Amino acid sequence: PNIAECFSRSHATFLILGPQCTRSCSFCNVAKGKPSLPDKGEPARIARAVKKLALKHVVVTSVTRDDLTDGGAGIFADTILNIRSTTPQTTIEVLIPDFQLSLDSLRAVVESGPDIIAHNVETVPSLYRSVRQGSDYKRSLDVLKTIKKISSGIKTKSGIMLGLGEKESEVIAVMGDLRAIECDFLSIGQYLAPSKL
Repeated sequence: PNIAECFSRSHATFLILGPQCTRSCSFCNVAKGKPSLPDKGEPARIARAVKKLALKHVVVTSVTRDDLTDGGAGIFADTILNIRSTTPQTTIEVLIPDFQLSLDSLRAVVESGPDIIAHNVETVPSLYRSVRQGSDYKRSLDVLKTIKKISSGIKTKSGIMLGLGEKESEVIAVMGDLRAIECDFLSIGQYLAPSKL
């Protein structure tokens, strides 16, 4: 949301794996539908853009791709490796979907060497049915926990939205759950789809 601040610090975010998501989270404004096949040339193009823009920090995120066997982990890994080969000084953060908790997919991303792997819990467990359809709170915690098991030294990050009807005690409980699995960073904010008003 703070484009000027991010750009002034040579930070940018890239969305990979197309514009259509296979899930139906109510808070998100990303189009839902049947996605096209992954673009194998995307990782190299992103790496060229990172170099051309002289980015110091890059975030790579994606729509959720439940239609793909690996959930898109291979494209994430290729993107990280391409950025590393062209601009090794750039720090890389990835914000990944849950990959249906596939160990192979998570390992592919971890072993490609990002600096931070983020996976958002998004909201408190009691609101998952209405806010985050198709996802599971425990599975999201297990994603972050599994990343640490694969590589204890990698930094993990999660995020939660406020203002959806959660109670303060529920937010504190989520924080406790994240600390219990050694999540390093937590972002707290709002991400609501634009209204028609």
